Amino acid sequence: MNPPAPDRPPSFPNAGIGARFGHGDWVRLRTLILLRWTAIFGQVTAILVAWKYYDIQLEIVLCLLVVGSAILANVIAAFALPENTRLSERGAMLTLLFDTLQLALLLFLTGGLNNPFALLILAPATIAATALQTRATVFIGLVTIALVTLVAFLHVPLRTLDGTLIAVPAIFEFGFWLAIVIGVIFLGLYARRVASEIRVMGDALLATQMALAREQKLTDLGGVVAAAAHELGTPLATIKLTSTELARDLADQPELRADAELIREQADRCRDILRSMGRAGKQDLHLRSAPVSAVIRDAAEPHLGRGKDLHFDLGDEPGAARQPEILRQPEIIHGLRNLIQNAVDFSRSGVWIDAEWSERDLTIRIADDGDGFPPHLIGRIGDPFIPRRRDDDMAKRPEYDGMGLGLFIAKTLLERTGARLHFTNGSDPFLTEEERPLQSGAVVEVVWPRSVIEIASVGGLGENRQIIS
Repeated sequence: MNPPAPDRPPSFPNAGIGARFGHGDWVRLRTLILLRWTAIFGQVTAILVAWKYYDIQLEIVLCLLVVGSAILANVIAAFALPENTRLSERGAMLTLLFDTLQLALLLFLTGGLNNPFALLILAPATIAATALQTRATVFIGLVTIALVTLVAFLHVPLRTLDGTLIAVPAIFEFGFWLAIVIGVIFLGLYARRVASEIRVMGDALLATQMALAREQKLTDLGGVVAAAAHELGTPLATIKLTSTELARDLADQPELRADAELIREQADRCRDILRSMGRAGKQDLHLRSAPVSAVIRDAAEPHLGRGKDLHFDLGDEPGAARQPEILRQPEIIHGLRNLIQNAVDFSRSGVWIDAEWSERDLTIRIADDGDGFPPHLIGRIGDPFIPRRRDDDMAKRPEYDGMGLGLFIAKTLLERTGARLHFTNGSDPFLTEEERPLQSGAVVEVVWPRSVIEIASVGGLGENRQIIS
């Protein structure tokens, strides 16, 4: 990688981490599961009413098997994955594709487009347009149109018990098919446009906030430099004036005159250093990146004097192997700071912060000796606005009205940088005090692929220059 030009800030290959993740990463599996349960309830109700109340001949066993496949998928997803799982782009697309195929198969068994509930096949395509990227949305839409066309020509006819055929006129069936096709296209474009505008506005606000934060830091740095220059300007000017007069008065003493001229030269040099500090600070890569131990200590610094012992094992001892160099991203520092704050708040006496890395991953582990996460909520940790905690928890920490929002912010910020978070407890909550290990409370692991979090080596450190005395 070539060093950056001196007239612009250096760019890093990992600077746009947030842009690499699709919008599918924000779709909660629990939301799709709840929607599917609603659809399952409606499907079962419609089948039973048509079969029992209207005496319509149905392949009742096959229909219930198709509905049972959706029930089985929901049960497996609910038990195999945490409640706060957020689906990837591919995972969300496959989930919606399954729902589309299940609805199409049910329509095939219940009269095709003669079934008035055929309109519901629009739902997965509309959700895809709202939550997924363009390619996945188009794929779901095309599959929906193809399946609707197929069941229009190939389906099990609807008949009553006496054999009477239930079918709408061909012109109405064609109109119904055309309405569904247009609905897929129109609703898809409409939902896509609205969702895209919301995302663009959100991304623009986020970019604005980050830009303002960076500028604020640079402004603060410039203010410090200006204040230093202002405070040091008068004594430096006095030193220069006095040394100039001494050099003139000591014209007949060469050795003393040389010392006076050296003082004047060093005063000029101090003035030049103050002038260059602002420019050098903006180009100094140490303001943008640091070893992982420095970033962690920076995140933990506000909580060092809060009456709890913070134990660090960060691999920064003298002689230790070289640490990964990572960006000093506000998301990383703020996210880790929130996790450390939560550990300090609910610990009894100590918090342990460890960092380890392999060739592939970088892991930061934060543990405490408190009571740990409530077992009945551990699957939902990371969701915002978890309901109020139990009375015994409120008695221990009366200043906390609930839990969830701080961890949600930390989890969201860290996941934007490519991290995966795991929430567990260090021990069984039913153990006695003597049986509990030292790190018996909540444990949070933050894991990044090194290819995502570690910066590439860059040449040079901006305009900072060695001071030669």
